[in-house]
Amino acid sequence: MKVFVTGVCGQLGHDVMNELVKRGHEGIGSDIAAQYAGVKDGSAVVSMPYVQLDITDKEAVQQTIAAVHPDAVVHCAAWTAVDLAEDDDKIGKVRAINADGTKYIAEACKAAGCKMMYISTDYIFNGQGTEPWQPDCKEYQPLNVYGQTKLEGELAVAHTLDAYFIVRIAWVFGLNGKNFIRTMLNVGKTHDTVRVVNDQIGTPTYTLDLARLLVDMIETEKYGYYHATNEGGYISWYDFTCEIFRQAGYTTKVVPVTTAEYGLSKAARPFNSRLDKSKLVEQGFTLLPDWRDAVARFLAEIQNETNER
Repeated sequence: MKVFVTGVCGQLGHDVMNELVKRGHEGIGSDIAAQYAGVKDGSAVVSMPYVQLDITDKEAVQQTIAAVHPDAVVHCAAWTAVDLAEDDDKIGKVRAINADGTKYIAEACKAAGCKMMYISTDYIFNGQGTEPWQPDCKEYQPLNVYGQTKLEGELAVAHTLDAYFIVRIAWVFGLNGKNFIRTMLNVGKTHDTVRVVNDQIGTPTYTLDLARLLVDMIETEKYGYYHATNEGGYISWYDFTCEIFRQAGYTTKVVPVTTAEYGLSKAARPFNSRLDKSKLVEQGFTLLPDWRDAVARFLAEIQNETNER
């Protein structure tokens, strides 16, 4: 199977490429950089075929996907800087990447007759309540520019294609990029006490684990909307931080605070990021491991990264 992956200089794209190789598939990566610019970790993605592509260039997208002629496209590329997306001078660019770029990829997939998988987010919902969001829920109400433009991307895929995968994820961390775990480890080194919100609830997603599921999915024709995060129950960012510090051996004190006490960020954040994943089981897919186990494996990976420097 030949699979074209966007956003391979990011956390998820990096891991999807490596998972494709493990399965014996042909992976072709792309991103906006002239050449692969992700972590040089010695993994397969570093030396795999790579095509420079600006997904906001409609003609370039059409030509590239037509030339590659993949069996499937896994579209990971996105603007993910949530607060920065709120700046007036950034909104146009955010929309061009998350909405227009996704539409162009969907159109190119339709022309090429290949499968498409779009990676989305719980931010397309309003983030209220306590009930887990169902994958086929259509009560969209994004809280911010990032969520709105990701929703526009979802709608473009659904409007353009008859069959597709849309996979929503949350609280993502992986080796190839910045994430909450790396941030908290750095903060914990330099502070005796950290304040972390305890009223935003969700579940972390390790891109290494997610990549396995995504490749499982594109090997099938079980199209539709899905939610995917690690297992282990719903937690707060405070709970997540406590476990990160416990596993890392930090003695830093973690103080739980409300979102209001912490102070408003530029972009509104969802209080409810609970995603219902039962559809994965119903469709015969294997759930991701417990998030605590994922944290342990990730910490070991970044320790190896440090040792190799």
